[in-house]
Amino acid sequence: MSDLHNHYPVVVIGGGQAGLAMSAQLKARGIAHVVLEKNTIAHSWKTQRWDAFCLVTPNWQCQLPGFPYAGSDPHGFMLRDEIVSYIEDFARHIDAPVREGVAVTRLRQSGRGFMLDTTLGEISADSVVLAVSGYHVPKVLPFADRLDPSVTQIHSSAYRNPDQLPPGEIFVVGSGQSGCQIAEDLHLAGRKVHLAVGSAPRCPRFYRGRDAVDWLDDLGQYDLPVDKHSLKEGVRKNANHYLTGRDGGRDIDLRKFALEGMKLYGRLKDGRGTRLQLGDDLQVNLDNADRVYNGICRMIDEHIARNKIAAPVTPHYEPVWSPTAVPTELDLAASGISSIIWTTGFRSDWSWVDLPMFDGTGYPTHKRGVTSVDGAYVVGLPWLYTWGSGRFVGIGRDTEFVADHIEERSSASHSGAYQAGQREQYAAREAV
Repeated sequence: MSDLHNHYPVVVIGGGQAGLAMSAQLKARGIAHVVLEKNTIAHSWKTQRWDAFCLVTPNWQCQLPGFPYAGSDPHGFMLRDEIVSYIEDFARHIDAPVREGVAVTRLRQSGRGFMLDTTLGEISADSVVLAVSGYHVPKVLPFADRLDPSVTQIHSSAYRNPDQLPPGEIFVVGSGQSGCQIAEDLHLAGRKVHLAVGSAPRCPRFYRGRDAVDWLDDLGQYDLPVDKHSLKEGVRKNANHYLTGRDGGRDIDLRKFALEGMKLYGRLKDGRGTRLQLGDDLQVNLDNADRVYNGICRMIDEHIARNKIAAPVTPHYEPVWSPTAVPTELDLAASGISSIIWTTGFRSDWSWVDLPMFDGTGYPTHKRGVTSVDGAYVVGLPWLYTWGSGRFVGIGRDTEFVADHIEERSSASHSGAYQAGQREQYAAREAV
């Protein structure tokens, strides 16, 4: 079986930041394990981010276990290649037992443990940790294959830079973090951009003298457990706020882009050939995003007032542009649009996990990463436990909790096995 053993106390599936953080916690407890990564460490950061990609949270939030950001710009925003280096350096720092190029093709229960089919053969484990995020398969709208083949279509995960697209105007579908940042990337490069705006909220970059993330951290927002959130587990379906760390960080204001020539529309509803059908909800979507933005500002204002903090006064956002006569139909050919970028997210694919641990929507049922199947765990999911769970700042706490549970389960198992052995010896003596 090449360099894999037949059995491990723990198998961690996934070699990104979540899997590596899990490895660090297990090593700290002396728990033997292996990390299986079907590609390479930090693969998605290397291959599914565009050239100008950077963090939207400040560098100081990079808090992998025992390996905080140590650079000279804690309030800056690492670029893609710097993020990759940070993760790879962490893997070397903890000497993670990672086996790259080993895919798990099936995971199932076997006796009191688990059996894993891998590309190097079959192995067993007492416990398994799925550190594979929830973003597995690029998602596009179902009518994408009905659009004219002369129009280039790519998913955001395949976008690298404006030069990879053919001449002509570009239609970006979706206004979440990726959609807004890619639209900005194209806009700054002088490309004519059309953007279908959805319901994603937005957040100020800087407010009252500090990065809004700093204020929100002081307010405990990244530590708020999912069960204390007003939406409970429903918050896991929410889109992230859009803003950017580009060029030192700034707001993303779609209204300002419109003043500069970007064409904004409501949500994309349907399409065929070269014609698109669009919603009439642009004004509502922009207003709602601004409402969230100013709501965050008010929250910070209240915190400042309550704690008598000296901070400069900053006005709340006032719209700089409002849509008028927004079309609900668009002809790509007549508009000179040659490309579509789908920034419509990903769907999960847990088809290889043959365990009864999913709800009716296909989401793993768990509490703080401890699933409904004894010995099976998940880490690295957005809002696994808090808002910080899907970020570098929260993964240490989540993996610490899971590692403690694995350690307790292992101790209980060994204790049970010892007691069972003692009973067998006693029974044998009585039979003599």
